[in-house]
Amino acid sequence: MSKNQAMTCQQSEQESGTAWPAGSSDILRIGKGKTTRRAYGFDEIALVPGSVTYDLELCDISIELGKHRFSMPILASAMDSVVDANMAAAMGKLGGLAVLNLQGLQTRYENTDDVYTKVTSCDNQSFVSVMQDLYSVPIQDRLISKRVEEIKAKGVLAAVSVTPNMAEKYGPLAVKAGCDILVVQSTVTGVKHHSANSAPNLDLTKFCKQVAIPVIVGNCVTYEIAIALMKTGVAGILVGIGPGAACTSRSVLGIGVPMATAIADCAAAAVEFAAEHGQRPLLIADGGMVTGGDICKALACGADAVMIGSPIARAKEAPGRGFHWGMATPSPVLPRGTRIKVGTSGTLEQILLGPAHIDDGTQNLTGALKTSMSTLGAANIAEMQQVEVVIAPSILTEGKVFQNAQHIGMGRS
Repeated sequence: MSKNQAMTCQQSEQESGTAWPAGSSDILRIGKGKTTRRAYGFDEIALVPGSVTYDLELCDISIELGKHRFSMPILASAMDSVVDANMAAAMGKLGGLAVLNLQGLQTRYENTDDVYTKVTSCDNQSFVSVMQDLYSVPIQDRLISKRVEEIKAKGVLAAVSVTPNMAEKYGPLAVKAGCDILVVQSTVTGVKHHSANSAPNLDLTKFCKQVAIPVIVGNCVTYEIAIALMKTGVAGILVGIGPGAACTSRSVLGIGVPMATAIADCAAAAVEFAAEHGQRPLLIADGGMVTGGDICKALACGADAVMIGSPIARAKEAPGRGFHWGMATPSPVLPRGTRIKVGTSGTLEQILLGPAHIDDGTQNLTGALKTSMSTLGAANIAEMQQVEVVIAPSILTEGKVFQNAQHIGMGRS
């Protein structure tokens, strides 16, 4: 693009209220009336080794969230197919964190066995209707308290998720029951919301002070929103819209930013925030990560931790019985998720810590991370965030003819 073309683009963006920073070199055009830029997903990038390597044992993958420390940077998604009290306990004892959905099946039904049987036994043509019916049963306040207490009784931290519109109702109930970490999560979370009624908006700054426990908020994909959310006092930010294996938001709504770019943009916000305030909230990449390599790339793009669903839904301990479904699948108005069959590949310990018995990178995720870090010369996550990243559209296909033809290894997908 010539200098005159770039100036024309910037002028057009300023007039439309969507200006990029002056001097941006990534400005493109869809057509004469719309400027844009290129964004990248995990499959389009690769990590470049440096001049230093480490033994695996020297690589520290621990993270801190508020006053809590975890031995791995992995959170289990707040999805009914992924987390119940038993999974929360298993995840916590292995050094990670599982988040329970307070507005799902676990808080609508005392006994969920029959409910999960209905979800997992219906066919692909009827499951949305089946789930809409099952999720129409009202949430019971007493079950919110009971589920938190069940997790705490197992000797691990209790983390739960609520939507922004229900945070002030369900959040205090969870905190009173002993909740340690609260996640306020929706498809897109902004700092301003214009309501059609007189209901008050959630004041995140005030809310964080009131609950007095670490609050994670999401989801976002842009530099500007990440900065604004960080200023509210949250302990963590979820990055990602629509990349999840069971999410259909990108198809239904047409929104989303490929994860590598989304993380890098929000990481830039975190760096700026830390420079000004001396510390920063935890940046958590949420969705779109299936293999150890995906997790490595997420951290290299600037994430401090990851939240994953489908890889953990494949664990023997997962409540979904080999199935996985999106949080918005049972929406009575506009479902934005689906139910997928992921199968059961092994125990949670095998998936997180190994040993791996599958060759496609979906087991021993922490081993993969440490091996990648040792090869890249990153002794900790902060150093992992500084490794070189290249655009590599052929990274998953180059030299893999036989694997792809035989559907083994990297050709399984």
